[in-house]
Amino acid sequence: MPNPEATDLNVLWEPTVAGDIRLPHRLVMAPMTRGRSTPEGVPTELNAQYYAQRASNALIVTEGTQPSPDGQGYLLTPGVHSAEQVAGWRKVTDAVHAAGGRIVVQLMHVGRIAHPDNTPHGRQPVAPSAIRPLGEMFTASGPRDMPQPRALSTHEVEATVDDFRRAAAGAVAAGADGVEIHGANGYLVHQFLSGHANERTDRYGGPVENRIRFAVEVAEAVAGEIGAARTGIRLSPGNPYNDIREGDTHELYPALLNALAPLNLAYLHLLHSGDDPFLDTLRALWPGALMLNRAGADLAARARDVTEGRADIVSVGALTLANPDLVERVRSGAPLNSPDPTTFYSGGETGYTDYPTRGGA
Repeated sequence: MPNPEATDLNVLWEPTVAGDIRLPHRLVMAPMTRGRSTPEGVPTELNAQYYAQRASNALIVTEGTQPSPDGQGYLLTPGVHSAEQVAGWRKVTDAVHAAGGRIVVQLMHVGRIAHPDNTPHGRQPVAPSAIRPLGEMFTASGPRDMPQPRALSTHEVEATVDDFRRAAAGAVAAGADGVEIHGANGYLVHQFLSGHANERTDRYGGPVENRIRFAVEVAEAVAGEIGAARTGIRLSPGNPYNDIREGDTHELYPALLNALAPLNLAYLHLLHSGDDPFLDTLRALWPGALMLNRAGADLAARARDVTEGRADIVSVGALTLANPDLVERVRSGAPLNSPDPTTFYSGGETGYTDYPTRGGA
């Protein structure tokens, strides 16, 4: 795969900061589900090898990691809510730090995007409201329709906020440099934001100020536990992934950013939807570091986002997956490996730790 032509990538190599996390440059490894933990959600030596291979990125944002047993929806995803899981993550963070890198654990509660067959407990998924998402979930027995979830009680919503807090503490105890709250892509935090997935009548549903409450409370709880300067949040305005619909995106996200801004979080991580004027609006509202994931864009376009002030940091997904030494390849203009989608979630070393580096190792 040829290295994308870039008129000027030099801006990507400038050092910057995300809260208390000092970054040697601006190219970050985006979070990507890989399905290679144990059935109990414990990271392994193989996971440690995978992340350490990519330690030259300015920062690694890990795959989505469940903050509680009910936060799991996919097969073989990691958690950070048990002592065994924390010990597993310690292997990963130690390996990344030994290789000179920095790593934050992304906390992802899937909510209704789940199937009981994929979890050790086998319980019905939970969500803001008992609304079944369209689509299928891959299980060990093949694709299956996702079931109708159970609506969380108000008390359970409060308990879930505390699950995020405790998981953040576990991530830092495991040696992570911080955490990222996954508020994007149709998972639990995003479900609360959506007026179509959230039909609650308590203080977490209805008008915008209520639907943003869960996201803000989670951010407050995590920041209060580990420090705001080590807490990031990921959002995907207007993204319909996982059967999410937003009828008021242009009202919703400015209100959310206005509520989050006083917390002084380490960074905001935006998955770009293609609406540049709205992106500019959000950029103007956010006082801290903004990380941008412009999926599908070449590196030159990502560099322009930094040069033109739309982003401070850029995250890259599939290219980082396929190129453990992406930073070195881009700096030198070397050809890039192409990612193999058939191995994204297949388990084992193939398509995980066996992508060659420029030196062939």
